[in-house]
Amino acid sequence: MVAPKSSLFWRFFNTSVKGHTAAFRLTNGRLGGRVVGSPVLLLHHVGAKSGKKRISPLLYMSDGDRFVIVASKGGYTKHPGWFHNLMANGDTVVEVPREGKVPVRARKASSEERGALWPRVVDQYSGYEAYQRSTEREIPLVILERR
Repeated sequence: MVAPKSSLFWRFFNTSVKGHTAAFRLTNGRLGGRVVGSPVLLLHHVGAKSGKKRISPLLYMSDGDRFVIVASKGGYTKHPGWFHNLMANGDTVVEVPREGKVPVRARKASSEERGALWPRVVDQYSGYEAYQRSTEREIPLVILERR
């Protein structure tokens, strides 16, 4: 499903995210550690403008020792807030089931990296393909490298 622009949808979505995050943390990822067949991590990030600490549960793909996350926002016309936050401050932490907190450095995938990784993320979760078709922006991939 492609994300609607309605503010009611986003209020409901944000409330759901808080519940997901709580369940994930309470059970170390046993609940909420997989969604639509894909693994989930908790991304810690700091608001680029507000300075407020935030946590976002996100699907990820392993790429060797790295994590790859997709700034899809469900095919919405704008990048997700966490993407802007990471581009402003790339040193952060993720919580991964069975690993706990992992310090990482975030960066946007280069064109070449995206070309190689995009088919793999779509193979893991086919919804990304529909999200990309629904928006004019190129959905960025973010690589999280362990620090």
